[in-house]
Amino acid sequence: MISRSLGLETGGAVGIPLYFAQAFSVALYTIGFAESVVQVFGNLNQLYVGLVVTILVGILALTSASVAIKAQYFIMAAIVLSLISFFFGGSLPDAGDVAWWGSNVETPVPFWTVFAVFFPAVTGIMSGVNMSGDLKDPVKSIPVGTLAAVGTGYAIYMIIPFFLAQRGDVASLINDPLVMQQISFWAPAILLGVWGATLSSAIGSILGAPRVLQALARDGVLPSWLGFLGSGSGKDDEPRMGTIVTLGIAIATVCIGDLNVIAPVLTMFFLTTYFVLNVSAGIETFLQSPSFRPTFRVHWALSLLGAIGCLGVMFLINAIATVIAAAIVLGIYLWLQRREIETAWGDVRRGLWMAIISKAIYQIMGSDDSKNWRPHLLVLSGAPRKRWSLIELADGFSHNRALMTVANILPAGSRDPAQQIKLETTIRDYIAKRGIQALVRLSTAEDPFAGAMNLVETYGLGDLIPNTILLGASDSPQRVEAYCGLIKNIHIAERNVVIFRENPERVFGDRRRIDIWWGGLQTNGGLMLMLAYLLRTDIEWRNAQIYLKLVVQDEAAAQAARQNLEDLIVSARIKAEPIVIIAGDRPFNQILTESSANADLVFLGMARPTEHPDFLNYYSILQARVKHLPSTIFVLAAPDFAFAEVVGTSRTTNP
Repeated sequence: MISRSLGLETGGAVGIPLYFAQAFSVALYTIGFAESVVQVFGNLNQLYVGLVVTILVGILALTSASVAIKAQYFIMAAIVLSLISFFFGGSLPDAGDVAWWGSNVETPVPFWTVFAVFFPAVTGIMSGVNMSGDLKDPVKSIPVGTLAAVGTGYAIYMIIPFFLAQRGDVASLINDPLVMQQISFWAPAILLGVWGATLSSAIGSILGAPRVLQALARDGVLPSWLGFLGSGSGKDDEPRMGTIVTLGIAIATVCIGDLNVIAPVLTMFFLTTYFVLNVSAGIETFLQSPSFRPTFRVHWALSLLGAIGCLGVMFLINAIATVIAAAIVLGIYLWLQRREIETAWGDVRRGLWMAIISKAIYQIMGSDDSKNWRPHLLVLSGAPRKRWSLIELADGFSHNRALMTVANILPAGSRDPAQQIKLETTIRDYIAKRGIQALVRLSTAEDPFAGAMNLVETYGLGDLIPNTILLGASDSPQRVEAYCGLIKNIHIAERNVVIFRENPERVFGDRRRIDIWWGGLQTNGGLMLMLAYLLRTDIEWRNAQIYLKLVVQDEAAAQAARQNLEDLIVSARIKAEPIVIIAGDRPFNQILTESSANADLVFLGMARPTEHPDFLNYYSILQARVKHLPSTIFVLAAPDFAFAEVVGTSRTTNP
């Protein structure tokens, strides 16, 4: 249930500790059996008795699950006989000195310490779930049987302490583990009940644990070299290999021989399992997923209450042990996540995200918020293998905190819809394996530029659309006119245009220096400054220095320009170094080439195509200007967007 609801990683992270908890439980119960036997027959060795009983229980499970289950009927009869004998018994001579509230013992044991030791005794309620594959009608039997077990167990465990308090005395209750014999109608019946209860629980655990192990192996949670544990034997598909392994773990645990050491560990693992079970059931019920249609329904609030109760009890028992248990579960989860195991089923995580997304889409309807602006990128990259640097740059801008879509326009008729979907999956897997999260969208068109513009206009969901279009620079004389037309149309559509011109010899160089050629905050400057800031927060660019460069004509203008840049940097709270360059008689092209020759990335603003009389010629001049520069980014901000507010210079700030 956990794997199918919260994902295989979560199911495995809980399932592995659950398996070991159940395997250890076999030893817990056989040690309890051995202790009671040694109390009666003092000449026996508790360790040897425990080992013999553990082996016999294992042999019974290996013989046949059905035989072991049938043996439970005789055991249940012995337990019923012992309870009848206990309830119809008498009282001790000094009975009645037990305090109902508090304790009159000099060194009382804390309640939660006792609870931790006692709790594994009630975990048999999961036996039906563990053996669901062997039930004739698990849909009906599991809820009825589990609730019956909980109710019956609760009633018995609550009634017995009242009888003990009324009929026993403090000294006997503390010092005599078999004090129930002294106050029962027929003393031997108590031994039969103790032996029956411990053997019944041991059999239930050694039947359930191998089936959990078998399921883990079949789901691929265990390493491949343990795949043999998923095999089954006979017509009932019994996990005999898993039973042998479980028996070995139980035998090793019996050698520890101390119930008070083993029981608290089991309690933590079982409570962790119940916590995650409640979480998964609560989420499934809350989301009302169409695929989650249980015949026995529980309100999600009860599941949430159960999860909180499990977590609270864990901390009350032992906060350090709770943290250790959480660390073990988290470690297994991360290990499984790194293995990237593919499953044939979905889980509730997708439904949860879908619920969040649908709610969020409606919440963000309206105009853009400059305070929370991020570049949602549509990367017109073509084949990712050929222009990987374009995708890498987009990832540097987004950091997995903004939407990033890698798009390609295919020739019309080159792919049918099924082939197109398959190619999208291939590209998505290729990008993901290289450590980048991105959406992938393929489209077909007769004209690639018309197809690209159609994608810009139609791609998105409600108000959640790409606000920044990232292109690779085009130098082809045959395509430059259509390319410039695409830039103009994107600008008219009020999207930011970012064009990356790659220097193939240097690409991103050492990623240590970013030059921004400043033309003013209200035009393209705000967007350039924000993109450079986002890029430097990427781990690959963390050591980069941003240089804010401005060209003035003479020394008289330089001082005021430098002060303006310094004020801008302080108010924007972006770490950058202002550089004011006096042009003199030098043309801007010469200054640009000389000043940015050693940069790793250069930012330049572009003129608005709607305001330029000959944008095609302007673009050609722009490309020629940066021909010998390092990799360069041309930035064209969307019209009328307040990038001054995005940068933060239009509001009062405290340094």
